[in-house]
Amino acid sequence: MSDPTAGLPPRYLRTPEAARFLGLSGRTLEKHRTYGTGPIYRKLGGRVVYALEDLKAWVDRGAKKSTSDPGIGTVLPAKRHAPIPYAGKERR
Repeated sequence: MSDPTAGLPPRYLRTPEAARFLGLSGRTLEKHRTYGTGPIYRKLGGRVVYALEDLKAWVDRGAKKSTSDPGIGTVLPAKRHAPIPYAGKERR
């Protein structure tokens, strides 16, 4: 089956549209953006937009076949996570 969007220019959604597409609230998507746990986004001037293919890729990262399937990745919750250590050295 072919992709119906093949050959079309990329489609960008603003935060409310992207949230509806994902089945999330706009506020949850904003939190994901703040904490770096959400889909890739772009800034066009002061506007935040999401490409459809980036939203699909983010959702696909959480795809699993069963509860024991480790999957290909993890979609983290929209909250602050522990920082990654800086090459084993303390930061000043």
